[in-house]
Amino acid sequence: MESIVSAADFLLASYQFSLPEGNIAQHPLAQRDYSRLLVVDCLGEETRDRHFFDICDYFSAGDLLVVNNTRVFPARLLGIKETGGKAELLILEYPVAKAGTGHGDADGWRQAEVVGLVKSAKRPQLEGKLFFSENLVGTVLALLSDGKVRVSLRYRGDLALLLEQHGLMPLPPYINREEGQTEEDRQRYQTVYAENPGAVAAPTAGLHFTPELLAKIQAKGVRIAQVTLHVGYGTFAPVRVEDIREHAIHAEYLKVSGETATLVNETRIAGGVVWAVGTTSVRALEFAADTTGRVSARSGFCDLYIYPGYKFRVVDNLITNFHLPQSSLLFLVSALVGRMRIIAEYRKAVEKGYRFYSYGDAMVLLTKPLRGVS
Repeated sequence: MESIVSAADFLLASYQFSLPEGNIAQHPLAQRDYSRLLVVDCLGEETRDRHFFDICDYFSAGDLLVVNNTRVFPARLLGIKETGGKAELLILEYPVAKAGTGHGDADGWRQAEVVGLVKSAKRPQLEGKLFFSENLVGTVLALLSDGKVRVSLRYRGDLALLLEQHGLMPLPPYINREEGQTEEDRQRYQTVYAENPGAVAAPTAGLHFTPELLAKIQAKGVRIAQVTLHVGYGTFAPVRVEDIREHAIHAEYLKVSGETATLVNETRIAGGVVWAVGTTSVRALEFAADTTGRVSARSGFCDLYIYPGYKFRVVDNLITNFHLPQSSLLFLVSALVGRMRIIAEYRKAVEKGYRFYSYGDAMVLLTKPLRGVS
């Protein structure tokens, strides 16, 4: 689907809308698929208010559902500096063991280097120590731009297990509760199909799916394919330019397998609908496609920036959450169905009490005529 682009579509101010704090979801619902679902028929003016478990009604045999199987890792570490002051390290990329340290030294210590953000009363000093546990200690190696730091993590044991034991989930800043993070967040800020650790933010459109709902969709003759795109901290980066075309989009690691590429290409050739779950799946698929829409296996860093005027090559229908005003994610969904339509639907959703952002409700954008759906 292509929408007419105007000069206003490139202005940051055009992507503003009013959102009361009460519309920002602070907790997930008791059941994943009981969230509300705003169904937007982009070929007409019709919208429907449903629940997420109703989404199965919009699939037909021969469709393909593409999900992002990245897994959020506990990237927030609470520690103490040498001076005794408190410090928090938010790891921005999954730790990679330093070459030559795989077997540890004589005392069993290994090393990994990470880039992160340190939150403390005073900016950390070079060579400053951060103590997270008796088996996990950080050393500041470099002070980088934008407040980032490079840290060497020295650890004994299994690093993934240490992060699970001592780390917290990197919930987005707009989830701000008096009780802080709960044990529930470890399960609910994660999709049921999460496999590959590396994300510091969840691909939130997928949080609504349950194993039972996925099985029901497959029973209709719908195939499911997976991509991996590790959602980075840059997804929360504010856009600070008036002309959105000048925004420097963040890059995130992705992998599109040969199997997924084959499923996408077969679906398109057969006339089926390609459904993307979330903006991350959209970016992965579009990045892996050539100008004809044929998808190939791909891995590396994706820096595809989608805003109005972009011609979609692969994705037909999009399942997504509601995004922040003036965000690159809002630009992407506007590119698919038109900025004015999206902003109008967002305003209606606010009036109807829809819950926004990570733990909020969902919308589905239908850009192709439904086949055999009542």
